[in-house]
Amino acid sequence: MPEPFNPDHLRPLLRPLAAGTLELPAIQAYRAFYGIDLGRQHAHLDSRLGSFPVAGYQIAAQLWAPPQPRATLLLVHGYYDHMGLYRHVIDWALGMNFAVLACDLPGHGLSSGPRASIDDFAEYQQVLVGLLDEAAQLGLPQPWHLCGQSTGGAILLDYLLSGAPRPEVGQSILLAPLVRPRAWAWSKLSYRLLSPFVKAIPRRFSENSHDAEFIDFVQNRDPLQPRNLPTAWFAALARWVPRIEAAPRSAASPLIVQGEADMTVDWAHNLEVLREKFAAPQILCLPEARHHLANEVPALRQRYFDFLRERVA
Repeated sequence: MPEPFNPDHLRPLLRPLAAGTLELPAIQAYRAFYGIDLGRQHAHLDSRLGSFPVAGYQIAAQLWAPPQPRATLLLVHGYYDHMGLYRHVIDWALGMNFAVLACDLPGHGLSSGPRASIDDFAEYQQVLVGLLDEAAQLGLPQPWHLCGQSTGGAILLDYLLSGAPRPEVGQSILLAPLVRPRAWAWSKLSYRLLSPFVKAIPRRFSENSHDAEFIDFVQNRDPLQPRNLPTAWFAALARWVPRIEAAPRSAASPLIVQGEADMTVDWAHNLEVLREKFAAPQILCLPEARHHLANEVPALRQRYFDFLRERVA
């Protein structure tokens, strides 16, 4: 693994994606560090790292585009994550001859905002709309497929349940989507007891993948990993969960992949909600898989990539 880059040096260098490529050494170091310099595997790749403003944030965004892509995948990461951790999904999409457009959520990765915090989940919807607007400005080919891991999946299901998606949107892929986290009742009680006294609690890392190298990297070597859970984020989640569980049914039919060894979300409850909310969702359950499907071991990734390949045009 290359030497760590300095995020504070990189953030001020970000310019609009539409302004074109700018291969500064700091950007090259960032891509090399996370293994997302995918031009070696995919010839003539247009790779751009930039930003766009939305909801008072400066949102870091990234594009990977083959010469003549046939569609686009818009990628939304999970809580505590960032774009740099999604090389396997990006590589798969490029192998499908899709362009890939991703962003770091507020307070994550290279984006601005208090680390791992949000005042209201509605701000995530503004960021998603901003990412869709970026796809339009860049002229990325349709359909625009959506893919979200965990909280990223929650953002996508909120988008699907909140009204008619844009006509450019194609299929929606939800990887271990968040509706309720595991032990939700206990978590809410703990929040009520702690929130008057603290603004954040130390993050507890979990082994959310069978990939030991990924777990070690996230826990010990990734400079973009938040180290605290802000109570403001949990308060926003507590307001979002009942709203999304009361949302009207949607005619959308998302593709859902869920690991049954997932100890992060209440996956059995969540799948019941998703079956109720969507018309004929296609669900793949992987008995051995843990929560971070984007970084599970190769055999498990291959099983859900095969499932998706048959269903995403």
